[in-house]
Amino acid sequence: MSSCELMNTNSKAHSTESAVATQTEQGLYVDPQALTAHLPALSYRDDELYLEDVSISALAEHYDTPCYVYSKQAILQVYQAYSDSFGSIEHQICYAVKANSNLAVLGILAQAGAGFDIVSRGELMRVLASGGQANRVVYSGVGKTRNDIEFALNKGISCFNVESISELHLINEVAKQLDKSAPISLRVNPDVDANTHPYISTGLKDNKFGVAHEKALAVYQQAAAMSHIEIVGIDCHIGSQLTEVAPFVAALDKIIELVHSLAEHDIKLQHIDLGGGLGVRYIDESPVTIDEFAVALLPKLNELGIKVFFEPGRSIVANAGILLTRVDVLKPTEHKNFAIVDAAMNDLIRPALYQAEMAVIPQTLPNNGIDTDNTKAWDIVGAICETGDFLAKNRLLALATGDILAITGAGAYGFTMSSNYNSRPRASEVMVAAERHQLVNKRETVTDLYANESLWQAE
Repeated sequence: MSSCELMNTNSKAHSTESAVATQTEQGLYVDPQALTAHLPALSYRDDELYLEDVSISALAEHYDTPCYVYSKQAILQVYQAYSDSFGSIEHQICYAVKANSNLAVLGILAQAGAGFDIVSRGELMRVLASGGQANRVVYSGVGKTRNDIEFALNKGISCFNVESISELHLINEVAKQLDKSAPISLRVNPDVDANTHPYISTGLKDNKFGVAHEKALAVYQQAAAMSHIEIVGIDCHIGSQLTEVAPFVAALDKIIELVHSLAEHDIKLQHIDLGGGLGVRYIDESPVTIDEFAVALLPKLNELGIKVFFEPGRSIVANAGILLTRVDVLKPTEHKNFAIVDAAMNDLIRPALYQAEMAVIPQTLPNNGIDTDNTKAWDIVGAICETGDFLAKNRLLALATGDILAITGAGAYGFTMSSNYNSRPRASEVMVAAERHQLVNKRETVTDLYANESLWQAE
């Protein structure tokens, strides 16, 4: 298809100065080389795609597909950017384990000095198994059980982020039975619109998270009267994939107001936890940078004068990872062209669940960009028996059976949200560092899926 056919009068480039995508009547063209210029560790060399110093073709050949691949350099680069940007204040970066819980990812962050934000006993066990320190762990989540709390207290975590009065009472009860003091902060819901997808907005009054801002003082007073509760902080998390700094500032203002109110009632805090949620660029989004984030918050935090916790997840690992997949079948039809690949919604559910737009780029750079011969609009779909099983829609690509494609931005909420739907084994995970690559999670087999199951035994 020629550029004249693709670039009609209704076509337009995305609005940012550094736009990498062009929307036509036929579909969306993502310039692979322009995109990788904005992504850490990913680049084309002699027209071949590389992650750090390892070619994608070599990775696909060695580990097969589908396969998640993470860059060690890219992960540590963003972690260090957070630490440097807030270096003028006492702080702790607590990586949100839910974004990517692979032990190798957790391990390199632990070695770099990171703390961790967890939402389950399983995540705590992963942190400990990776070499992370319990005293750098904050335990979030709305549904902590008695056993969860007991396990965390015995391991010596830094803090529980408490989500409700009933949870506060339960933590006190468990701590009393163990004869321990339970460090807590209260997660306050500031009723701030994060301007993100409704499924990942967490700071509005109709969300399930936290204690209402107007009730927080009373709950803190109840906590102060409990025998085995130690108040150490205040917590706020308003959502994920935030691209603007204004919601963070609005939430911080409300939290600072509460900090002063608590001090007036003789409740002194050791830290303030601002959560995570900073967004990333998937294609042409323009999220606030870490430096811009810091510049907006630091004047207020410096004035406050207490330690600050941050809980970034997506912003640390999303663009450090890719999902490799192979084109199995090309199915052009009268109305749609379908490229059926070996990855599917069970491997990467974000496009189906959130209608997320993720870039899909080829292993080999197109020889003439959008004008490359045989370029067509393709829906990139899996083999699962759901119409919602898609990874991208209407993408302008020149494809052949057997081609390797890389889905970028897949380092966060990729493998961690994968499943075995349709009895499909989950993908392997690989980490690269310079020219080295290493399997950090082997591919499941079909027999793995039912290894713990048994047939019904007739009497």
